[in-house]
Amino acid sequence: MAYSYLLSLGLCVLVLLHSSVAQIEQVTSRSSGQEKSQRQQRWQRDECQLNRINAVEPSRRFQSEAGLTEIWDENDQQFQCVGVVAMRHTIQEKGLLLPQYVNGPKLIYVVRGRGIQGAVIPGCPETYQSPSQSQFTPGAEHESQRDQHQKVRQIREGDVIALPAGVAQWIYNNGRSPLVLVQIIDTSNPANQLDQNHRDFFLAGNPQREVQSQRGERSLRRQRERGPGSRGSQTDRSGNVFRGIDERIIAEAFNINTDLARKMRGENDNRGIIVSVVDDLEMLIPRRSQEEERQEQEAEAQRQLERSRGGRTRTNGVEETFCTARLRHNINNPSESDIFNPRGGRVKNVNSHDLPILRSLRLSIQKAVLYSNAIMTPHWNINAHSIRYITRGSGRVQIVNENGNSVFDGQVKRDQMLTVPQNFVVITKANSEGLEWVSFKTNDRAKISQLAGRVSAIRSMPEEVLANAFQVSIDEARRLKDNRQEITVLSPGSRSRSPQ
Repeated sequence: MAYSYLLSLGLCVLVLLHSSVAQIEQVTSRSSGQEKSQRQQRWQRDECQLNRINAVEPSRRFQSEAGLTEIWDENDQQFQCVGVVAMRHTIQEKGLLLPQYVNGPKLIYVVRGRGIQGAVIPGCPETYQSPSQSQFTPGAEHESQRDQHQKVRQIREGDVIALPAGVAQWIYNNGRSPLVLVQIIDTSNPANQLDQNHRDFFLAGNPQREVQSQRGERSLRRQRERGPGSRGSQTDRSGNVFRGIDERIIAEAFNINTDLARKMRGENDNRGIIVSVVDDLEMLIPRRSQEEERQEQEAEAQRQLERSRGGRTRTNGVEETFCTARLRHNINNPSESDIFNPRGGRVKNVNSHDLPILRSLRLSIQKAVLYSNAIMTPHWNINAHSIRYITRGSGRVQIVNENGNSVFDGQVKRDQMLTVPQNFVVITKANSEGLEWVSFKTNDRAKISQLAGRVSAIRSMPEEVLANAFQVSIDEARRLKDNRQEITVLSPGSRSRSPQ
């Protein structure tokens, strides 16, 4: 009896001890995750003490064999505040951006041109396969080698390309004009377990050191040590990932000879990160027929209709897996605009409803087109920072902080970039030539709150509240509420009273 009692007591103690350890591990894991989130929040709070924002162009440019790469200043306080790195690639005809991956989610906008993009999703099969020669040659004794690779995508002006952290990609310009890509890398995203510096890990070539992050004093000290008179040398370059591995181990890992392994290291490759393809790059890529394009447009129209009715796209969780996830969405089609004012302009948003992969990236994008002298209603971003890239035209932008101080009031023009931090109020007015831009946003379902127009915060307040808040009459408060009946995009010089 005593023995069984002691045995039962011992089992109870073991169960309690096991559950206690499990709870401790859960609490520890949760607290470490919370600690990291708090560190990121503290970092952002420290970096977002902005007194001045500027519309800026890239600060660093470096030429490759078949293109130009430009990077905005990572040490600029406005980019440190929003936690992103901005970059632009201009790829010449038959130019190939070498395969590489980065340490944060990436969102790319195709400004001009067309090309082919490939993303290598880890663990997914090669679904594009070329037929072997034996399939066309009856009686062939040996089957010739065939190529097989993961899906590739045709990209064109207006496309948005989403790429998770650590996923390798390459881009090839198969068009007849330069392919221009603007991208942001969200280094403050939880997917980045490193510091706030962006890191490009190249799988080929011998890329310039300048492509890596220049944030912080460490890189400045390194430049000072080299001295102002030093010229580019092997120490000024940062090689691909194979460069740091012994060539004999590479040869053994790939089952190749050491000469080929040595070429993979790319030590004598001086072409940069965008290289020329001698002959046209040939690969497996299906051509879209007019019928397929029509079906794709109809499917997109159906998604837009369901969104406008407040519904959700019908899925059963099987249609889109990680291996088959859509990474591309075009944002340029005027007929798919979310907001349209025939006298003012249009706005299109692409978020995780349109492109589900954005849910894991925690990013979204907006395309805005203002016609001559039109205004984007004053508003603030509720749950995201916004990074604007001007694609066409010019206009005036004003940004105001929590103290009512203007942190930016100036003209913006094509190819400039500026940030609008979360909750800062921004108003935009186009010049006579009009104004267009894309806004990268650090939330997959970014929201704004408007200050003027039919769905604005002012419109939603009682007249008595406005009259007392602004020390105006009831009639004046009523005019504040009702003199603008438009939404988001306001036509120039108008006090529209008719609903849009």
